[in-house]
Amino acid sequence: MDDLVARAMALAERGGRGGPGGLRRRRVLGITGPPAAGKSTLAARLAAATGAPLVGMDGFHIGDAELVRLGRRDRKGAPDTFDAHGYLALLRRVRAADEPVVYAPVFDRRIEDSIAAAVAVPADAPLVITEGNYLLLDAEPWRAVRTQLDEVWYLDPPEPVRIARLIARRVALGADEAEARRWALGSDQHNADLTATGRPNATLWITREW
Repeated sequence: MDDLVARAMALAERGGRGGPGGLRRRRVLGITGPPAAGKSTLAARLAAATGAPLVGMDGFHIGDAELVRLGRRDRKGAPDTFDAHGYLALLRRVRAADEPVVYAPVFDRRIEDSIAAAVAVPADAPLVITEGNYLLLDAEPWRAVRTQLDEVWYLDPPEPVRIARLIARRVALGADEAEARRWALGSDQHNADLTATGRPNATLWITREW
């Protein structure tokens, strides 16, 4: 962990204050990987160690009622079930650092929905961390997301570990084990396969478990 914190801190220092001109270009670090790779855990630890605000892509999940209307509730987590343009717009605001504060939403797994304006990103933060599945997806508008990120680290833990985590996550939300396994090996696996297509474009590959 110390090596990753050091790398994140070095990135933050390159986005620090530059004298009379004020803040040099803010740095944005992306953490990506398939579902249950440990993105949220690593991102939270890095944020705690560096003091960087943490903005999650999951805050831009489209609400369940709208997914039902669109006929996409059973594919929740797929790229088109996010407000990707909204996420991109937020990253551009964060990147610009020309507002006193930018507020970002968070996704609460306990209610399976997003909470608006839950994370504050002050203008003087030299580093912002963001995490999500599709930071390296080669499709619009996700392709434009990559242009807002200075580095993207790809988490790639052992597949049996990741699948076990997915099943445990669904069970914790109230699913029985058979249903959880179907979801993990079905919808979530499809999302994982899409995420993996961006792996070659990552700045750093991390295979350890989080």
